[in-house]
Amino acid sequence: MDLGIRGRRALVGGASSGLGLAIAEALAAEGCDLAISARDAQGLESVAADLRERFGIRVSVLPADMADPAAPEALAAAATSALGGVDILVLNAGGPAQVDPAATDAAGWAAALQILTVSPIALATALLPGMRERRWGRIVAVGSWGVRQPITELAYSNAGRSALVAWLKTVSKVVAADGVTVNGALPGRHATRRIDQLDRATAERTGRTLEAVREGNLATIPAGRYGEPREFAGYVAWLASESAAYQTGTFTAIDGGLIASLP
Repeated sequence: MDLGIRGRRALVGGASSGLGLAIAEALAAEGCDLAISARDAQGLESVAADLRERFGIRVSVLPADMADPAAPEALAAAATSALGGVDILVLNAGGPAQVDPAATDAAGWAAALQILTVSPIALATALLPGMRERRWGRIVAVGSWGVRQPITELAYSNAGRSALVAWLKTVSKVVAADGVTVNGALPGRHATRRIDQLDRATAERTGRTLEAVREGNLATIPAGRYGEPREFAGYVAWLASESAAYQTGTFTAIDGGLIASLP
């Protein structure tokens, strides 16, 4: 299916691995030119070379650390310069470490909210004027199933991502008439480095084996397996498509049935 976005210009965060990499591949396959960002400059260079060779598109490498308050504005300017504008913005950043929700601290909150709330909002805010002026734009945020069903050991993530969702929902109403859609996709447990790290941290914290932790997690997923990053990326690419022009302000779980509550 042709998504109608060949030649569109996309900025993808966290694109050196995991879900961000899969999203970059999905958009590249649709003919989008890309600016890819993450902290890992070397990893980004490798990804860029591969995508250029496989899909014949332009790929700009823009390393950035969203923990730095100055990073969003600088990244927005660099992506605009490299691509001539940004039509599609994929907000995606790594999550905070596990924490006892009854023992959080101010420093932990400040760091988590910068990465998960303040920086994404600043980046989107910097790029929205261009999208609105061109009367076309897509903002897609990669969230977490913890927004809908809080994950006990990820209190910082639950709160930071939920605050971002609240802003995205609010701004979606303001920019909809300008041809700009704002949506989110909520991954469950996918086979990524982040989930592997969380599983290992849980095993260490609880004294269980890694295999036991994974078996316990699989028991909560009706599909009976962790998702593949490409399965998540396909939905994000669709949200960026022409066909999704009438969908905005939504936050959809791609989780193999993990979330137990009604939508």
